[in-house]
Amino acid sequence: MARILTMRKALSEAFRQVMEEDPTVIMMGEDIAGGMGAPGELDAWGGDLGITKGLIGRFGMDRVLDTPISETAYIGAAVGAATAGLRPIAELMFVDFMGVCFDQLLNQAAKFRYMFGGKTKTPLVVRTQYGAGFRAGAQHSQALYPIFAHIPGLKCVIPSSAYDAKGLMIASVRDDDPVIFFEHKVMYDTVADDVPERPYAIPLGEANIVRDGEDATIVAIGRMVHFAMEAARTLERDGIDCEVIDPRTISPLDEDTILDSVRRTGRLVVVDEAYPRCGIAADIASIVAERCFEALKAPIRKVTPPHTPIPFAPDLEDAWLPSADKIAAAVRSQFEGRSR
Repeated sequence: MARILTMRKALSEAFRQVMEEDPTVIMMGEDIAGGMGAPGELDAWGGDLGITKGLIGRFGMDRVLDTPISETAYIGAAVGAATAGLRPIAELMFVDFMGVCFDQLLNQAAKFRYMFGGKTKTPLVVRTQYGAGFRAGAQHSQALYPIFAHIPGLKCVIPSSAYDAKGLMIASVRDDDPVIFFEHKVMYDTVADDVPERPYAIPLGEANIVRDGEDATIVAIGRMVHFAMEAARTLERDGIDCEVIDPRTISPLDEDTILDSVRRTGRLVVVDEAYPRCGIAADIASIVAERCFEALKAPIRKVTPPHTPIPFAPDLEDAWLPSADKIAAAVRSQFEGRSR
């Protein structure tokens, strides 16, 4: 029998299961247990969106640690704890706050294995929220994962389903390298699917072919997978059969699955919520252009937001985001004046 969980519940279950199987797994972050000094219930919040609620009652204050409002301090502490034998899961509340703790990730965690000749490991997961559509303003809505993917030594995970969120989180905690785990805040309660109760891990670096197709390849990141699937269903009525690929991790990136698909379809549309300049869409487009240009039947198209801050006004924020209509239009443009 199918067991349908939201992404919120799938992630919470993943945390519980990895903490049960490994006593070295701890959690750190702002208000992940409700705020120690606040009146009322100890576990009142479970993070700003309630993802870690219930964990402190099960694992205690020694393993679920509320921190001061200082990302510099507790991300640094998590990096140190990882090198000393623990497996911390640290919550960077919004990815937009990366600026105050980036040195600890860029210059320390990402480089320890290399600097010490492979003799050390840093089994750290930094989970963080990203994404527009939540009406949270320009400084709380960005998709800044391309910045992390640029850094050798950091693994970057972006799930698009509840099933993937649980399996990728378990794999990330078990990994001996630092992983940045990006959770789209809009998807916590809007995305739900069949999630097994048992613990399972999805290998990092393996893309998921969400939909098979023969006429065009759509590669979409995170929440954009759902927009791409909607566009594919619309295009199917027009006789255009799209393959939809979810990379699931952007570092490592499963280039082979993308290239194999484009060699079959001859067309590529890349959909990403991140800014267009130096983004993942541009990176994937360049890889395909360099490695299988001869297979292309039409120019590569990218569907991204404009290179502007994210508007706060709801109608402008919706217009800023990629959409199923924009994706479908990009695919259709590849068939204008051409035969399949």
